[in-house]
Amino acid sequence: MSWKKQLEEDVSKIDELVSVIDVNENEREILEDICSTHPLRISRYYLSLIDKNDKSDPIRRIAIPIVHERYLEGSYDTSGEHTNTVFQGLQHKYQQTAVILATNECAMYCRHCFRKRLVGIDTDETLQDLSRAVKYIKSHKEINNVLVTGGDPLVLPNDRIETFLKAFSEIEHLDFIRFGTRVPVTFPQRITEDRELLRILRDYSDRKQIYFVTQYNHPKEITEESTEAIKCILRTGITISNQTVLLKGVNDNPDVMAQLQRSLVEIGVVPYYIFQCRPVKRVKKHFQVRLYEGCKIIRKTRNKLDGHSKRFRFIMSHPTGKIEILGIQNEHFLFKYHQAKDSKNLGKIFSRRVSKTATWLDELEE
Repeated sequence: MSWKKQLEEDVSKIDELVSVIDVNENEREILEDICSTHPLRISRYYLSLIDKNDKSDPIRRIAIPIVHERYLEGSYDTSGEHTNTVFQGLQHKYQQTAVILATNECAMYCRHCFRKRLVGIDTDETLQDLSRAVKYIKSHKEINNVLVTGGDPLVLPNDRIETFLKAFSEIEHLDFIRFGTRVPVTFPQRITEDRELLRILRDYSDRKQIYFVTQYNHPKEITEESTEAIKCILRTGITISNQTVLLKGVNDNPDVMAQLQRSLVEIGVVPYYIFQCRPVKRVKKHFQVRLYEGCKIIRKTRNKLDGHSKRFRFIMSHPTGKIEILGIQNEHFLFKYHQAKDSKNLGKIFSRRVSKTATWLDELEE
Protein backbone atom coordinates (compact mmCIF):
# COMPACT_ATOMS: atom_id res chain seq x y z
CA MET A 1 0.00 0.00 0.00
CA SER A 2 1.39 3.44 -0.92
CA TRP A 3 2.17 5.94 1.79
CA LYS A 4 -0.70 8.12 0.52
CA LYS A 5 -3.18 5.28 0.94
CA GLN A 6 -1.80 4.50 4.39
CA LEU A 7 -2.18 8.13 5.43
CA GLU A 8 -5.78 8.16 4.19
CA GLU A 9 -6.47 5.45 6.78
CA ASP A 10 -5.45 7.68 9.67
CA VAL A 11 -7.76 8.17 12.64
CA SER A 12 -9.43 11.56 12.38
CA LYS A 13 -12.76 11.17 14.19
CA ILE A 14 -13.60 10.42 17.80
CA ASP A 15 -15.90 7.62 16.57
CA GLU A 16 -12.91 5.95 14.92
CA LEU A 17 -10.73 6.53 17.96
CA VAL A 18 -13.08 4.84 20.43
CA SER A 19 -13.14 1.75 18.24
CA VAL A 20 -9.39 1.22 18.67
CA ILE A 21 -8.59 2.73 22.06
CA ASP A 22 -10.43 3.23 25.33
CA VAL A 23 -11.88 6.75 25.53
CA ASN A 24 -14.10 7.96 28.37
CA GLU A 25 -17.65 7.89 26.99
CA ASN A 26 -18.71 10.64 29.42
CA GLU A 27 -16.16 12.96 27.84
CA ARG A 28 -16.90 12.03 24.24
CA GLU A 29 -19.11 15.04 23.46
CA ILE A 30 -16.49 17.40 24.88
CA LEU A 31 -13.73 15.77 22.84
CA GLU A 32 -15.79 16.03 19.66
CA ASP A 33 -16.28 19.72 20.35
CA ILE A 34 -12.54 20.20 20.93
CA CYS A 35 -11.70 18.37 17.72
CA SER A 36 -14.10 20.56 15.75
CA THR A 37 -11.73 23.43 16.64
CA HIS A 38 -8.40 21.59 16.69
CA PRO A 39 -8.72 18.45 14.55
CA LEU A 40 -7.70 14.95 15.48
CA ARG A 41 -5.27 13.08 13.23
CA ILE A 42 -3.20 10.05 14.17
CA SER A 43 -1.46 7.76 11.71
CA ARG A 44 -2.19 4.07 12.25
CA TYR A 45 1.53 3.59 12.78
CA TYR A 46 1.75 6.14 15.59
CA LEU A 47 -1.43 4.80 17.15
CA SER A 48 0.23 1.38 17.34
CA LEU A 49 2.88 2.83 19.69
CA ILE A 50 0.30 3.54 22.39
CA ASP A 51 -0.07 1.11 25.28
CA LYS A 52 -3.85 0.82 25.22
CA ASN A 53 -3.90 -0.44 28.81
CA ASP A 54 -2.07 2.62 30.15
CA LYS A 55 -4.11 5.82 30.41
CA SER A 56 -0.91 7.74 31.24
CA ASP A 57 1.05 6.38 28.26
CA PRO A 58 3.30 9.21 26.98
CA ILE A 59 2.47 8.57 23.31
CA ARG A 60 -1.23 8.69 24.14
CA ARG A 61 -0.69 12.02 25.89
CA ILE A 62 0.96 13.51 22.80
CA ALA A 63 -1.62 12.22 20.30
CA ILE A 64 -5.05 12.00 21.92
CA PRO A 65 -7.10 15.04 23.01
CA ILE A 66 -8.36 15.35 26.57
CA VAL A 67 -10.89 17.65 28.21
CA HIS A 68 -8.13 20.00 29.43
CA GLU A 69 -7.99 21.42 25.92
CA ARG A 70 -11.01 23.52 26.88
CA TYR A 71 -8.62 25.56 29.05
CA LEU A 72 -8.16 28.83 27.16
CA GLU A 73 -5.43 30.63 29.09
CA GLY A 74 -2.39 31.28 26.93
CA SER A 75 -1.79 32.44 23.38
CA TYR A 76 -2.06 31.08 19.86
CA ASP A 77 1.03 33.08 18.88
CA THR A 78 3.57 32.55 21.65
CA SER A 79 6.62 33.59 19.61
CA GLY A 80 5.24 36.66 17.86
CA GLU A 81 4.93 35.03 14.44
CA HIS A 82 2.29 37.45 13.20
CA THR A 83 4.46 40.49 13.84
CA ASN A 84 7.34 38.84 11.93
CA THR A 85 5.25 37.91 8.88
CA VAL A 86 6.44 39.82 5.82
CA PHE A 87 3.66 38.46 3.62
CA GLN A 88 1.50 35.33 3.63
CA GLY A 89 3.68 32.29 4.30
CA LEU A 90 7.01 34.05 4.88
CA GLN A 91 8.38 35.13 8.25
CA HIS A 92 11.63 37.00 8.87
CA LYS A 93 12.31 37.30 12.60
CA TYR A 94 16.04 36.59 12.78
CA GLN A 95 18.36 38.36 10.39
CA GLN A 96 19.87 35.23 8.81
CA THR A 97 16.73 33.07 8.55
CA ALA A 98 13.61 33.14 6.40
CA VAL A 99 10.77 30.86 7.54
CA ILE A 100 8.39 29.41 4.98
CA LEU A 101 5.03 28.02 6.14
CA ALA A 102 4.60 25.48 3.34
CA THR A 103 1.44 23.71 4.52
CA ASN A 104 -1.07 23.49 7.34
CA GLU A 105 -1.15 19.67 7.22
CA CYS A 106 0.78 17.05 9.22
CA ALA A 107 0.79 13.26 9.29
CA MET A 108 -0.24 13.50 12.96
CA TYR A 109 -1.59 16.46 14.91
CA CYS A 110 0.34 16.70 18.17
CA ARG A 111 -1.83 18.02 20.95
CA HIS A 112 0.96 20.29 22.25
CA CYS A 113 1.53 21.97 18.86
CA PHE A 114 2.46 25.65 19.15
CA ARG A 115 0.80 26.34 15.79
CA LYS A 116 -2.61 25.01 16.85
CA ARG A 117 -4.04 28.19 15.34
CA LEU A 118 -3.43 26.89 11.81
CA VAL A 119 -2.59 23.16 11.76
CA GLY A 120 -5.33 21.06 10.22
CA ILE A 121 -7.74 23.97 9.77
CA ASP A 122 -8.47 26.57 7.11
CA THR A 123 -5.82 29.27 7.27
CA ASP A 124 -4.52 32.24 5.34
CA GLU A 125 -0.99 31.82 6.72
CA THR A 126 0.61 29.30 4.35
CA LEU A 127 2.70 30.32 1.35
CA GLN A 128 0.78 30.84 -1.88
CA ASP A 129 3.40 32.59 -4.02
CA LEU A 130 6.80 30.86 -4.06
CA SER A 131 8.20 33.26 -6.67
CA ARG A 132 7.52 36.18 -4.32
CA ALA A 133 9.35 34.38 -1.51
CA VAL A 134 12.33 33.70 -3.78
CA LYS A 135 12.41 37.35 -4.86
CA TYR A 136 12.33 38.52 -1.22
CA ILE A 137 15.15 36.18 -0.17
CA LYS A 138 17.28 37.14 -3.17
CA SER A 139 16.89 40.81 -2.25
CA HIS A 140 17.92 40.21 1.38
CA LYS A 141 21.53 39.08 1.23
CA GLU A 142 21.69 38.81 5.03
CA ILE A 143 19.49 35.69 4.82
CA ASN A 144 21.81 32.68 4.67
CA ASN A 145 19.27 29.91 5.33
CA VAL A 146 15.63 29.03 4.76
CA LEU A 147 13.47 26.93 7.08
CA VAL A 148 10.62 25.18 5.27
CA THR A 149 8.04 24.18 7.86
CA GLY A 150 4.29 24.26 8.50
CA GLY A 151 2.49 21.96 9.27
CA ASP A 152 4.85 19.32 7.94
CA PRO A 153 6.31 19.84 4.45
CA LEU A 154 6.98 16.10 4.02
CA VAL A 155 3.26 15.42 3.66
CA LEU A 156 3.36 17.48 0.46
CA PRO A 157 3.61 15.72 -2.92
CA ASN A 158 7.12 15.01 -4.15
CA ASP A 159 6.89 17.52 -6.97
CA ARG A 160 6.03 20.29 -4.51
CA ILE A 161 8.97 19.35 -2.27
CA GLU A 162 11.23 19.36 -5.32
CA THR A 163 9.90 22.78 -6.34
CA PHE A 164 10.99 24.22 -2.99
CA LEU A 165 14.40 22.55 -3.21
CA LYS A 166 15.01 23.73 -6.77
CA ALA A 167 13.98 27.32 -6.03
CA PHE A 168 16.09 27.70 -2.89
CA SER A 169 19.12 25.71 -4.02
CA GLU A 170 19.57 28.19 -6.88
CA ILE A 171 19.94 31.16 -4.50
CA GLU A 172 23.71 31.56 -4.22
CA HIS A 173 23.87 33.39 -0.89
CA LEU A 174 21.95 30.64 0.94
CA ASP A 175 24.33 28.37 2.83
CA PHE A 176 21.73 25.71 3.59
CA ILE A 177 18.07 24.72 3.49
CA ARG A 178 16.22 23.29 6.49
CA PHE A 179 13.02 21.27 6.66
CA GLY A 180 11.10 21.04 9.92
CA THR A 181 9.40 17.63 9.96
CA ARG A 182 8.03 15.12 12.41
CA VAL A 183 7.27 12.57 9.68
CA PRO A 184 10.26 10.32 10.61
CA VAL A 185 8.66 10.03 14.06
CA THR A 186 4.93 9.87 13.33
CA PHE A 187 4.78 8.29 9.86
CA PRO A 188 8.16 6.85 8.78
CA GLN A 189 6.54 4.95 5.89
CA ARG A 190 6.40 8.25 4.00
CA ILE A 191 10.19 8.02 3.77
CA THR A 192 10.97 4.31 3.74
CA GLU A 193 8.41 3.47 1.06
CA ASP A 194 9.05 6.30 -1.39
CA ARG A 195 12.21 5.88 -3.46
CA GLU A 196 11.34 8.90 -5.58
CA LEU A 197 11.45 11.17 -2.52
CA LEU A 198 14.82 9.77 -1.51
CA ARG A 199 16.15 10.31 -5.04
CA ILE A 200 15.01 13.94 -4.95
CA LEU A 201 16.64 14.50 -1.56
CA ARG A 202 19.87 12.88 -2.74
CA ASP A 203 19.98 14.96 -5.92
CA TYR A 204 19.51 18.26 -4.14
CA SER A 205 21.78 17.51 -1.19
CA ASP A 206 24.57 17.46 -3.79
CA ARG A 207 23.66 21.02 -4.81
CA LYS A 208 23.04 22.67 -1.43
CA GLN A 209 23.48 21.53 2.16
CA ILE A 210 20.14 20.28 3.51
CA TYR A 211 19.21 19.77 7.15
CA PHE A 212 16.16 18.05 8.57
CA VAL A 213 15.04 19.15 12.03
CA THR A 214 12.72 16.62 13.60
CA GLN A 215 11.07 16.18 16.99
CA TYR A 216 11.43 13.04 19.08
CA ASN A 217 9.90 13.55 22.52
CA HIS A 218 10.10 10.08 24.07
CA PRO A 219 12.26 6.95 23.68
CA LYS A 220 9.16 4.95 22.65
CA GLU A 221 9.14 6.94 19.41
CA ILE A 222 12.52 5.51 18.39
CA THR A 223 11.32 2.29 16.77
CA GLU A 224 12.77 0.03 14.08
CA GLU A 225 10.57 1.74 11.49
CA SER A 226 11.54 5.23 12.59
CA THR A 227 15.22 4.32 12.76
CA GLU A 228 15.08 2.97 9.21
CA ALA A 229 13.53 6.25 8.04
CA ILE A 230 16.41 8.13 9.69
CA LYS A 231 18.99 5.88 8.03
CA CYS A 232 17.32 6.43 4.63
CA ILE A 233 17.53 10.19 5.06
CA LEU A 234 21.14 10.08 6.26
CA ARG A 235 22.13 8.05 3.21
CA THR A 236 20.97 10.93 0.98
CA GLY A 237 23.62 13.17 2.57
CA ILE A 238 21.20 15.13 4.76
CA THR A 239 22.09 15.94 8.37
CA ILE A 240 19.33 15.45 10.96
CA SER A 241 19.01 17.30 14.25
CA ASN A 242 16.30 17.05 16.90
CA GLN A 243 14.23 19.49 18.91
CA THR A 244 12.59 17.88 21.92
CA VAL A 245 9.80 19.67 23.78
CA LEU A 246 9.81 19.31 27.56
CA LEU A 247 6.31 17.97 28.23
CA LYS A 248 4.66 17.24 31.56
CA GLY A 249 3.74 13.58 31.81
CA VAL A 250 5.80 12.66 28.75
CA ASN A 251 9.49 13.32 29.33
CA ASP A 252 9.72 15.42 32.52
CA ASN A 253 12.02 12.85 34.08
CA PRO A 254 15.85 12.92 33.88
CA ASP A 255 16.10 9.17 33.22
CA VAL A 256 13.61 9.34 30.34
CA MET A 257 15.15 12.49 28.88
CA ALA A 258 18.69 11.11 29.12
CA GLN A 259 17.64 7.84 27.49
CA LEU A 260 16.04 9.82 24.65
CA GLN A 261 19.13 11.95 23.97
CA ARG A 262 21.44 8.92 24.07
CA SER A 263 19.18 6.99 21.71
CA LEU A 264 19.12 9.91 19.26
CA VAL A 265 22.91 9.95 19.05
CA GLU A 266 22.90 6.18 18.61
CA ILE A 267 20.74 6.41 15.46
CA GLY A 268 22.67 9.37 14.03
CA VAL A 269 20.45 12.29 15.06
CA VAL A 270 22.11 15.35 16.62
CA PRO A 271 20.48 16.72 19.83
CA TYR A 272 19.84 20.39 19.04
CA TYR A 273 17.30 21.97 21.41
CA ILE A 274 15.13 21.00 24.33
CA PHE A 275 12.30 23.53 24.29
CA GLN A 276 10.44 24.80 27.30
CA CYS A 277 6.85 24.07 26.27
CA ARG A 278 5.20 27.28 25.13
CA PRO A 279 2.12 28.75 26.85
CA VAL A 280 -0.15 27.81 23.96
CA LYS A 281 -3.87 28.28 24.40
CA ARG A 282 -5.49 24.91 25.29
CA VAL A 283 -2.02 23.46 26.04
CA LYS A 284 -0.53 25.56 28.84
CA LYS A 285 -2.21 23.84 31.78
CA HIS A 286 -1.75 20.33 30.46
CA PHE A 287 1.83 20.24 29.17
CA GLN A 288 3.94 23.05 30.65
CA VAL A 289 6.56 22.13 33.25
CA ARG A 290 7.45 24.84 35.77
CA LEU A 291 10.77 26.52 34.98
CA TYR A 292 12.16 25.69 38.41
CA GLU A 293 11.45 21.99 37.87
CA GLY A 294 12.61 22.17 34.26
CA CYS A 295 16.02 23.50 35.27
CA LYS A 296 16.46 20.63 37.73
CA ILE A 297 15.37 18.06 35.15
CA ILE A 298 17.79 19.39 32.53
CA ARG A 299 20.68 19.58 35.00
CA LYS A 300 20.13 15.99 36.13
CA THR A 301 19.72 14.91 32.50
CA ARG A 302 23.06 16.45 31.51
CA ASN A 303 24.77 14.70 34.41
CA LYS A 304 23.77 11.36 32.89
CA LEU A 305 25.09 12.10 29.40
CA ASP A 306 28.35 12.06 27.44
CA GLY A 307 29.58 15.07 25.49
CA HIS A 308 27.83 14.24 22.22
CA SER A 309 24.43 13.54 23.71
CA LYS A 310 24.34 16.71 25.83
CA ARG A 311 25.06 19.17 23.03
CA PHE A 312 21.47 20.43 23.17
CA ARG A 313 20.51 23.83 24.57
CA PHE A 314 17.54 24.33 26.91
CA ILE A 315 15.60 27.01 25.04
CA MET A 316 12.56 29.24 25.42
CA SER A 317 11.18 30.51 22.10
CA HIS A 318 10.00 33.97 23.17
CA PRO A 319 8.72 36.88 21.03
CA THR A 320 12.04 38.64 21.71
CA GLY A 321 14.15 35.67 20.62
CA LYS A 322 15.38 32.19 21.40
CA ILE A 323 16.46 32.45 25.01
CA GLU A 324 18.76 29.81 26.46
CA ILE A 325 17.84 28.82 30.01
CA LEU A 326 21.24 28.48 31.64
CA GLY A 327 20.05 27.39 35.06
CA ILE A 328 19.64 28.68 38.61
CA GLN A 329 22.27 30.55 40.64
CA ASN A 330 21.81 32.38 43.95
CA GLU A 331 18.02 32.44 43.77
CA HIS A 332 18.03 33.72 40.20
CA PHE A 333 17.28 32.13 36.86
CA LEU A 334 20.07 32.84 34.38
CA PHE A 335 19.18 33.37 30.71
CA LYS A 336 21.11 34.13 27.53
CA TYR A 337 19.88 35.30 24.13
CA HIS A 338 20.88 32.52 21.74
CA GLN A 339 18.98 34.28 18.94
CA ALA A 340 17.37 37.71 19.13
CA LYS A 341 14.90 39.72 17.11
CA ASP A 342 16.87 42.82 18.12
CA SER A 343 20.48 42.04 17.20
CA LYS A 344 21.69 44.20 20.11
CA ASN A 345 20.43 41.47 22.46
CA LEU A 346 22.48 38.67 20.85
CA GLY A 347 24.58 36.94 23.49
CA LYS A 348 23.13 39.06 26.30
CA ILE A 349 23.01 37.30 29.68
CA PHE A 350 20.32 38.39 32.14
CA SER A 351 18.59 37.12 35.25
CA ARG A 352 15.18 36.96 36.91
CA ARG A 353 14.20 36.13 40.46
CA VAL A 354 13.42 32.46 40.98
CA SER A 355 9.77 31.53 41.08
CA LYS A 356 8.76 27.96 41.85
CA THR A 357 5.46 28.33 39.97
CA ALA A 358 6.33 30.29 36.79
CA THR A 359 6.45 28.51 33.45
CA TRP A 360 7.45 31.42 31.18
CA LEU A 361 9.69 34.48 31.18
CA ASP A 362 6.80 36.94 31.33
CA GLU A 363 5.72 35.51 34.69
CA LEU A 364 9.06 36.34 36.35
CA GLU A 365 10.07 39.46 38.30
CA GLU A 366 13.01 41.48 37.02
